[in-house]
Amino acid sequence: MKLLLFIIPVVIVGWIIGWLNVPGPWYQSLTKPAFNPPNWVFAPVWTALYVMIGAVGWRVWERSADKGLRVLWVAQLALNYAWSPAFFGAEKPGLALLVISLLLATVLAFILRARRIDPASVALFMPYLAWVAFASVLNFEIWRLN
Repeated sequence: MKLLLFIIPVVIVGWIIGWLNVPGPWYQSLTKPAFNPPNWVFAPVWTALYVMIGAVGWRVWERSADKGLRVLWVAQLALNYAWSPAFFGAEKPGLALLVISLLLATVLAFILRARRIDPASVALFMPYLAWVAFASVLNFEIWRLN
């Protein structure tokens, strides 16, 4: 039950932020790299990642006394939630690139800190790390091309 108290809010807040920052005409007008996925890919990918992020949050609070790990988990979530408003809301790919770069560094720091304490959380964060790395390259290319 406590697991759901982490997963459900993480997913719902992610959905709300996505709903409030829908790609619109500005985004459609941008030049995008050839490897830009179709828009329909993002919602299911992020939903799955938010479930994993919530599960990791639960693990951090239930199974670890490492306060630094908790701080990193909260920080990555805050940065994650800040990206869409920076990119789509403010229409600032450069600002979003800064946010996602900090997010990537924070996810990596979390993984490095958790690797000895909680290998399961590390495993759950590996797809997240891969997606954020990909999204960082995509964000960079959109910023560069425009």
